[in-house]
Amino acid sequence: MAGYAPLKLRARDADDLVVISSVLQDALMPLGDIAYLEDENSLYLVMNRFRWETGASGPAERVHSGLRFDAVRNVRYRNIDRRNRGQFLSFLALFYEGDTDGESGTVTIQYAGDAAIRLRVGGLYCMLSDFGEPWPAARAPEHDAG
Repeated sequence: MAGYAPLKLRARDADDLVVISSVLQDALMPLGDIAYLEDENSLYLVMNRFRWETGASGPAERVHSGLRFDAVRNVRYRNIDRRNRGQFLSFLALFYEGDTDGESGTVTIQYAGDAAIRLRVGGLYCMLSDFGEPWPAARAPEHDAG
């Protein structure tokens, strides 16, 4: 796509994570594209996200994105059937609660249907990178105002 520049963002604190959370709103993630590599202490998620940054001026588009968390000590799932690898999760938000020393905390990845992935982390180390070319979306996601 002409003029396309892939997003590359990182989060080291809760404010940074709010930015990443906002660009991931309404991303779709196949459960089979989420991997916790315990020996690397990393969680990887691949999704297709709506390109909110194009605003109302651009065409509705989606793009593949990778999200990585490092220093992951533990992963817990809520209301997610991990055996159903073809299941799609609809992303809502990311939240970070850090300990006062800044060396550990909890990241919650919230999905529709009260599903969530909760990470116990040794500090916030998060990266988001787009890859591939965007493609036309049928329409932009819609949200009720109230």
